[in-house]
Amino acid sequence: MLLNRATRLGLVFLIAVFACSPDAIILEDLEFKHGIAFFQDLKYPADFTHFDYLNPDAPKGGRLVLASPLSFNTLAPMPQSETGAPSGYYFRGDTLIVRSGDEITAFYGRLADGIAVTDDDRTIVFRIHPEARWDDGVPITAGDVVFTFETHKAQLGAGYFFRFIESVEALDERHVAFRVIAPLTHDHVTLIQYIPILPQHYWRDRDLAAHTLEPPVSSGPYRIKQVKAGRYIEYERNLDYWARDLPLNRGRYNFDTVRYEVYRDATVAREAFRKGLIDILDESDIRYWVNGYEGSDLESGRIRKIRREYGISVGIGIAIILNSQVPRLADRGVRKALALALDYEWINEKLYHGERTRALSYWPGTILSATGLPSEDELALLSRFRDSLPTALFERPFNYPKTGSRAAFNENLLKARNLLAASGWQFDDGALRDAGGAPFTLEFLTLDQGNTRILLPWSAALARLGIEAKIRLVDAIQYTNRFRRREYDGLVQDYGILMPPTLELRSHFHSTSTAKEGSRNKTGVSDPVLDYLVESAEAAETLDQLIAACRALDRVLLWDHYLIPLYAIDQRRTLHWDKFGRPPEPIYRPAYPDGWWYDESKAARLNMER
Repeated sequence: MLLNRATRLGLVFLIAVFACSPDAIILEDLEFKHGIAFFQDLKYPADFTHFDYLNPDAPKGGRLVLASPLSFNTLAPMPQSETGAPSGYYFRGDTLIVRSGDEITAFYGRLADGIAVTDDDRTIVFRIHPEARWDDGVPITAGDVVFTFETHKAQLGAGYFFRFIESVEALDERHVAFRVIAPLTHDHVTLIQYIPILPQHYWRDRDLAAHTLEPPVSSGPYRIKQVKAGRYIEYERNLDYWARDLPLNRGRYNFDTVRYEVYRDATVAREAFRKGLIDILDESDIRYWVNGYEGSDLESGRIRKIRREYGISVGIGIAIILNSQVPRLADRGVRKALALALDYEWINEKLYHGERTRALSYWPGTILSATGLPSEDELALLSRFRDSLPTALFERPFNYPKTGSRAAFNENLLKARNLLAASGWQFDDGALRDAGGAPFTLEFLTLDQGNTRILLPWSAALARLGIEAKIRLVDAIQYTNRFRRREYDGLVQDYGILMPPTLELRSHFHSTSTAKEGSRNKTGVSDPVLDYLVESAEAAETLDQLIAACRALDRVLLWDHYLIPLYAIDQRRTLHWDKFGRPPEPIYRPAYPDGWWYDESKAARLNMER
């Protein structure tokens, strides 16, 4: 079909207008870099050879056997009603970028060999590595990325996390653009980096949720060697892995075989480890960590005890969470009184063998933790709210009075009684009552029978104040339903959060999350002070601004006593048979187990001594 001159000129004009429109992306105008960082510059230059926390000369070979507490019955990447994918499944898929283990907010290209951001910070473009291949030899393209994120956005629940994405567009075979609804932030990139890219050519005509035990096409360093649903899965190193020589992968994926055995009972898993059927075991129960592995294997060094970083997971290991939406718990003084009635020193000594450290921050042990008195930068944020904040917040560091003796604990109970009286609660006829005569009662939900060890002595102390506290042990379905509707006075559970916490601040502490069923706002908090501080942290453009906002937020949360923190998330407690080499432990991304390696000389000596 021939076009007349006027039509041809019109088409040229339309093409020119589209190319010059504000939304058009001209690749030649973009500056592609090997990584992206927020608040600080990238530590590693474009020509870096390996991450400092990995051993680039680590030998390849050997076998690693790990325990998994999670059963599985499918290899589908997005199962809807089954148990989900097996442990180690992340070995199989590559992501666009990888988070650095020794930088707080830095990411480096993996599938992407170039990253660029438009001048208005509303679009991030990833350039796919020209050598990127699926393990069936098909090139990985921008179309695969579009397919992956459109699929995730369509998933019930998952779409919530990607609501910041306006669109994902393949500009050509190698370039994919993410348009975001607000200026690009660290949180946006964090969410993007979590998602392994799916092969469109494989899944296009298959159901990603349908049950299957057929190993799908993947792009990562390991392939599935053998699998038995609910029992084990074994991976073998892909010798043809396209990214094996990338600088960020040097020193990683060193085992020829990685096998996960399913042990749904922790006691059985411990026994399997002692017999050498498992190579490495994380121990979460302090009792067993302290006393459960004594013997010749530990004394001789054949079994090693080590501590490992949790990476970006920080916060409070266990806390008693108070629902401030319950009228009895809406008063700051009442919540403080309840905190004073808990004898942490006794709990730590009797239940945790003195191994725990009390959490005195919502993100303890980090640069964002509130310490000392408020800094000038914090005061600049807090001063406008001085009248609504506790005076003590500005005068002394936050802490709890130490107990350690019956006299000291009795003094705390006296302070608690006075706070309750000041809030209108009086002891009458054997119970603490409000002005209308209604007794002060509390009900705490828990999934874990072990939490009664914490709640029972605390309930006894509350009884001395005239408060009747009940412990309700419920199953997972009841717990989930009541949690979603916030039908509880209190919970006993972890209060972990990712570092930096900006990704989760709004869902935990902003008033917009209070009314949302199933939100992470477990305390039901709705406070304009916290709203302002959350928004300040989200808007931070420098590390100093982020630190000030998060420390101020931490300080306000602590002094308002929305929860009673017990122990802080500390280093993992790990035992392993001494047949491995391991690199230095990074802070933000553990190099375990993909940075460890099989040491033939150690293994030979271990076998001789057995």
